[in-house]
Amino acid sequence: MTTAETAPPPPMRLRELVFGAACAAAVRACARLGVADSLGDAPMTAEDLAAAVKTEPRPLRRLLRALSCHGVFTERPDGTFAHTEMSRLLREDDPHSLRNIALWCTEPWTWDAWPKLDEAVRTGRNVVEDLYGKEFFAYLNEDAPESAEVFNRAMTTSSEQSAREVAALLDLTGSRSVADIGGGQGHVVASLLDKYPSMHGSLLDLPRVVDNAVPRLRPGGDLADRARIVPGDVRAAVPVKADVYVIKNILEWDDESTARTMANVIGAGGPGTRVVVIENLVDDTPSMRFSTAMDLLLLLNVGGAKHTTESMVNRLSEAGLVIDDIRPVNPYLHAFDCHVPS
Repeated sequence: MTTAETAPPPPMRLRELVFGAACAAAVRACARLGVADSLGDAPMTAEDLAAAVKTEPRPLRRLLRALSCHGVFTERPDGTFAHTEMSRLLREDDPHSLRNIALWCTEPWTWDAWPKLDEAVRTGRNVVEDLYGKEFFAYLNEDAPESAEVFNRAMTTSSEQSAREVAALLDLTGSRSVADIGGGQGHVVASLLDKYPSMHGSLLDLPRVVDNAVPRLRPGGDLADRARIVPGDVRAAVPVKADVYVIKNILEWDDESTARTMANVIGAGGPGTRVVVIENLVDDTPSMRFSTAMDLLLLLNVGGAKHTTESMVNRLSEAGLVIDDIRPVNPYLHAFDCHVPS
């Protein structure tokens, strides 16, 4: 592990940083070629891997060597390559796979947007609307359907992996109903319904999102009799009454949208309602490098931002919530447990 004592000297480290795009591109190429999937438990030569993934052997060796410098694969003394803990995360079949997330963070639009970061910092505005002439998600769905599909797969992966941890953290004993606000395909509410067999749950998100809700919540699914799927925009209205509202990773828009969403939730729930807000933070967490990078990407694509603990507390307090507890869900997420005062 690199420590302060063993870290490269500043000139070398800065050279490495300015070539960060090469590292991201190498991970993307590896994921798109399916290298990690083709490498099994036994080490393989670059030649055999090249045959498996249909590439030229020499360029593939160069790609693998570059990735091995960062702990993605390892090159053995005999010249073969083997898996590491990180490279296994690029396999489709790994239970903790980050392949879709790696692809989402390196989609073609990101390479258009990153060079304009200075412009976004100067203006505080997203750059995507100037680049493509339309709002980010409109661009994805209308002009970049492959990127939209990658986004959907990445969000599904992220939700599946964190939903069980959210359910394990939350004690909803005594609550009869829970609403997952902006909850995507409903992984969180499904996990909570599994944990509490007598509870009813609602999933609220945009129509095109809830159309793809997990089958367990839809008619014919084993949770359908306790689940309600509600299409709608949380920024416009929250037509769902519940004892507990869970809001995960959606308060990253502009301040006006965040304020409208919170007002809609509080209005729907009323006094005494419990509201649990779950977000990535950009201060004092083990995932600082990842979350601060995502924060800059949000600035570029939608003009949004990740929160610090202080900014999240301020937003929730200004909305009228009383914060009862702040706890980590995992190294990437924190839960703000709140209630609507009487």
